[in-house]
Amino acid sequence: MHFPDDDNGQLLTEIAAAGIDLARMHKIDFYILFEQKSDAVTFATAIAEGELAPATELVQCEDTGIWEVITQVEMVPDHTLLGQTEQYLESIANGYKGYGDGWGLMDDND
Repeated sequence: MHFPDDDNGQLLTEIAAAGIDLARMHKIDFYILFEQKSDAVTFATAIAEGELAPATELVQCEDTGIWEVITQVEMVPDHTLLGQTEQYLESIANGYKGYGDGWGLMDDND
């Protein structure tokens, strides 16, 4: 498979090389960072109410104190769709003083 030469394309290339089938649905974790817990909680509550990302988790980095909302979206990991989803989530997060920190895919063997 060939992907565009950008961060998402590089990550998709690595995932495909690891033998993960990118043609099927996967649970993709999108990471949104916040300085303040209250902003993270408000964002997590708002995004969990939508149908796109009903599964969220809030964690704090022990080293930096930064709050991270991990938002899980079930989708086929298509390059364009990943970029659009990142932009959509970050556009909402910006209203709560948050910013995107990429995405990840763990092979769930479903």
